[in-house]
Amino acid sequence: MVISVAPRVERLASSGIEVIPQEYVRPQEELASIGNVFEEEKKEEGPRVPTIDLKSINSEDRVEREKCNEELKKAAAEWGVMHLVNHGIPDELIERVKKAGETFFDLPIEEKEKYANDQATGKIQGYGSKLANNACGQLEWEDYFFHLVYPEDKRDLSIWPKTPTDYKEATSEYARQLRGLATTILSTLSLGLGLEEGRLEKEVGGMEEFLLQMKINYYPRCPQPELALGVEAHTDVSALTFILHNMVPGLQLFYQGKWVTAKCVPNSIIMHIGDTIEILSNGKYKSILHRGLVNKEKVRISWAVFCEPPKEKIILQPLPETVSEEEPPRYPPRTFAQHIEHKLFRKTQDLHSNRISK
Repeated sequence: MVISVAPRVERLASSGIEVIPQEYVRPQEELASIGNVFEEEKKEEGPRVPTIDLKSINSEDRVEREKCNEELKKAAAEWGVMHLVNHGIPDELIERVKKAGETFFDLPIEEKEKYANDQATGKIQGYGSKLANNACGQLEWEDYFFHLVYPEDKRDLSIWPKTPTDYKEATSEYARQLRGLATTILSTLSLGLGLEEGRLEKEVGGMEEFLLQMKINYYPRCPQPELALGVEAHTDVSALTFILHNMVPGLQLFYQGKWVTAKCVPNSIIMHIGDTIEILSNGKYKSILHRGLVNKEKVRISWAVFCEPPKEKIILQPLPETVSEEEPPRYPPRTFAQHIEHKLFRKTQDLHSNRISK
């Protein structure tokens, strides 16, 4: 039996090519906005992704606590993305998580292939690369490792990397602590909508059903970074997404009609508001369009944890308290699975109509 393996971007990048294959070259309308990410990150002028200091989020001092809550709520409403500092997760644990992921990706490709996923059969967890299943047949300049990390009883540890030996322990502990941070954030966002503290968490599945899925994104050096993207423009379908990275810039946010490059903030976790929270809040909190650039000089790695509601059990729609005559519901009721399908369908339609109009 012949097993067909998706081409790995890492292998392509290390083959010495100077010209990237056509399927990695972005459409003409995107190319104008792709610049040098190191120069973009150095820019001092223009809007900046907000940094939110969570030091006082659980403070006994009501004034301090409310000030912190207000800043987080403002960032969620205006940007939908922020750098979190003093988030309570130890730097030493975060370094272990990064070291474990880097060590896995340093393994020979043949070794990593033992963990390969198989999207054709629905086995999505494991080591993979983007297949040309998006509407324009375009590929992204990345390989990845994807797996469910919380709740612990829903994990499939058989597909977790055995090397390094610290991978399981570091990743499991990080997931546990991140789950606690998600509760804190959701409480604050609930209060910001005038809801009871536990409301948003309940609406996304609570302790039993709220899933944390980790995707380690590995972006090799690219000989023509001005032509490619590590991740194409999208909004996250999740409720919240938490991201670590190896301090190499790449994340860009589409803010007020322009692409803004996120700066690398030491000891921070980047947090995105996802579509799920945008829908539940009836658009009061934003899920921002973002993408990932690549570069010639440095490998970029990011660790994204998507906090998601269950696929079928919950109907996502604006909460009654967020709706009024002046602000009718902006989103129809859908399950999480239906929302994902709708996005894929809409994207296919958009690209199809673009082609017809050209």
